[in-house]
Amino acid sequence: MSGTQFDLVILGGGSGGYAAALRGSQLGLSVALVEKDKLGGTCLHYGCIPTKALLHAAEVADSARESSHIGVNATLESIDLVKVNAYREGVVSRLYKGLQGLVKSRAVTLIEGTGRLTSPTTVDVAGTTYTATKGVILATGSYARSLPGLEIGGRVITSYEALDLETVPAKVIVLGGGVIGVEFASVWKSFGADVTIVEALPRLVPNEDEACSKALDRAFRKRGIAAKVGVRFAGVTQSDTGVVVSLEDGTTLEADLLLVAVGRGPNAGGMGFEEVGVAMDRGFVLTNDRLSTNVPGVYAVGDIVPGLQLAHRGFAQGIFVAEEIAGLNPHVIDEAGIPRVTYCEPEVASVGLTQAQATEKYGAERVEAYEYNLGGNGKSQILGTTGFIKLVREKDGPVVGVHMVGARVGELIGEGQLVVNWEAYPEDVATLIHAHPTQNEAFGEAFLALAGKPLHAHS
Repeated sequence: MSGTQFDLVILGGGSGGYAAALRGSQLGLSVALVEKDKLGGTCLHYGCIPTKALLHAAEVADSARESSHIGVNATLESIDLVKVNAYREGVVSRLYKGLQGLVKSRAVTLIEGTGRLTSPTTVDVAGTTYTATKGVILATGSYARSLPGLEIGGRVITSYEALDLETVPAKVIVLGGGVIGVEFASVWKSFGADVTIVEALPRLVPNEDEACSKALDRAFRKRGIAAKVGVRFAGVTQSDTGVVVSLEDGTTLEADLLLVAVGRGPNAGGMGFEEVGVAMDRGFVLTNDRLSTNVPGVYAVGDIVPGLQLAHRGFAQGIFVAEEIAGLNPHVIDEAGIPRVTYCEPEVASVGLTQAQATEKYGAERVEAYEYNLGGNGKSQILGTTGFIKLVREKDGPVVGVHMVGARVGELIGEGQLVVNWEAYPEDVATLIHAHPTQNEAFGEAFLALAGKPLHAHS
């Protein structure tokens, strides 16, 4: 291929884009990867990785604060957010350098600049046209949304600005009780802030099973995190010293900062998609189940495609499309089989259908559910966490949903996604041996109970 002609041209170097580039190169395709910011995208630089570094720092703070309960007489003197940020950036930097080296070693041509789709086979970057002979992949990611009329600036911030704070706010209001909102609320509470979450829907993490939402609400209230749910935001005023937030029920709240965490919007405007004829809906790029748009040869992956906005979803979709273009005919990705983790304290992890979704699909009489309380698990007692593992199954059929709440349960979701995606029956998993003492053992106990032979559980 010439310097401007490739098999694949990928617009966006985040999780979906770079996965497609690496897999495409592995399959012998020549690949150009266009990125206007930094390779790795939002996940690596502004989302998944930096926020989880903050959450780990928050966990260390809580451990120091509570250490005397287990006979370790440590004290928490203060939170040096400048040093916390340096630690966070160190993690990001090491991963960034590793990813740059990986892309270079795979002979992927990285093009730095803003790309624009100019035809079904061409992308323009700063006046240079790059041609794709086998496919163009749109992977331009998402941005932090706001509400109509709610301007970001000053003491009204999004997750981007929250990462750059150099001091911990004394009092903060979080607008939005989804993943981003509860994670930042958890961090700031651990760092010593007074936190209130405002969520328009009736419960926190509203996309999760209702039992998980209730458990998280109880845990947050026990931690001193306030939550006002089922009430809408009305407006905000700010001064040099703080913000005043008005709610539609007439309530007003005062704080140092307002974090707007109402979700992420598709970053798909102004890049030529519509002009080329790509079908879109409310800013999202529409695809079929094989991630092809209505324009032949143009594919889309990640946050710009309607569905779960998760880095690992985009990553899997990038691999899928590279294999599709290479002619491997990969299996269609089942959205319900994608694991989800909210990394607050306690964590929420799930895969598959909620009990409500299963009831809607199969009918109430065809659904069984069981909750195993972590109070019966030795490792959870050692960690001092509460919560549960909830299993949802089709009656006399496979497990269709796994839902967990508790410290570190995100590390257990790997087995959960195998169970759901391989359509395992409780009896299948109940015969497997889970190491003792681990939290993973609670997973085995839940399946023993659902299989009709509960041991460390009340029948």
